[in-house]
Amino acid sequence: MRVGAFVAGLLGCAIAASAQQLEPRAYSPSPVGTNFVLLPYTYQTGSVLVDPSLPVKNVDATINAVSAAYSHTFSFFGRSASAALILPYIWLEATGEVFEQARTVTRSGQGDMTVRLATNILGGPALTPQEFAHMIPETTLGASLVVSMPTGQYDGTKFINLGTNRWAFKPELGLSHPVGKWSFEAYAGVWLSTANDDYVGGSRRTQDPLFALQGHVAYTFLPGLWLAVDGTWYSGGQTSVNGVPDLDRQQSTRFGATLAVPLGLGHSIKVVWSKGGSARFGQDFTTTGLTYQYRWF
Repeated sequence: MRVGAFVAGLLGCAIAASAQQLEPRAYSPSPVGTNFVLLPYTYQTGSVLVDPSLPVKNVDATINAVSAAYSHTFSFFGRSASAALILPYIWLEATGEVFEQARTVTRSGQGDMTVRLATNILGGPALTPQEFAHMIPETTLGASLVVSMPTGQYDGTKFINLGTNRWAFKPELGLSHPVGKWSFEAYAGVWLSTANDDYVGGSRRTQDPLFALQGHVAYTFLPGLWLAVDGTWYSGGQTSVNGVPDLDRQQSTRFGATLAVPLGLGHSIKVVWSKGGSARFGQDFTTTGLTYQYRWF
């Protein structure tokens, strides 16, 4: 197994951060015809856990990402549904020691574009803004599909890239149950990826399914002002190069918190923080983020 390929695979997972995302209220209904423009900024820093038998140690990475996102809600067979598009731009610096020699890699450029389609299956009827204002919160069951497209910066001659050069799909179910000002949520999903047929040296790289569970407990102080405690568990995602598996199966937990603050007239901000609770393998990052949102009907 090549050391460079091994480390690149781990850092690639760190860049994608697919299973690590903690998203409370991802299935909260909104009035039909609502538009959202979001500008998220995320800062991630931490270590990458490697096999101690390899001549690689002290692997750390710092990732800055700024995204532009747009979301629109609509009616889907009488239920509240939404479509969203996310375009990220990423700055990465990774450091480590290979055969006791220090190495540093920097990258900047476009990441993979993501599309998310979501709809409520039970509860969450499609309502006008006037009807929505008088809605009584109810238990909802939602479904979503996230599609990651191979639009990011990629060079098949380099181990570390900002794009993955593959398609990835995440079907997910999300259950939300309100109790007064409290909300309890649970999500279950899995990332499924196509092969990267232009890996270093003309190799073919594949990845097993990566399963993810999320849980959130949120409290609403005022309309638009809420605080959530978040947690996630994910497992799987072992990669193979030309059919030869690498020892990089992930199994980790994370916990964090999210605070949303309204600014008036459709403006709001959201502050997020999360940290690894346990990690069998792969990235162990601390994440902080700030998202500005503007909403209109």
